[in-house]
Amino acid sequence: MTPWERKLWYDFLRDYPVRFQRQKPVGNYIVDFYCFKAKLVIELDGSQHYNKDDAIKDKIRTEKLKDFNLVVIRIPNNEVDENFEGVCEYIDNYVRSVVDF
Repeated sequence: MTPWERKLWYDFLRDYPVRFQRQKPVGNYIVDFYCFKAKLVIELDGSQHYNKDDAIKDKIRTEKLKDFNLVVIRIPNNEVDENFEGVCEYIDNYVRSVVDF
């Protein structure tokens, strides 16, 4: 896991009331984080994801994951660094909007 993935996992998702898995195979991909109950994939993106070629690959990947009826949330690594609480609130708000717990 990257440092940003470790932070999100150990400081938030690992003990979240709804189960998340990390580095989960979905189809031909391995997603950063997966929540079955929320049908949610969370991908953390470093700067390499913002060049043209990788952005196109990410778009294709997201569309393929949507074919599994999943919602994909992409979060830039710098948001984990600069706005960790906001990232956690964003994830929590989404999960609470689709899962009763």
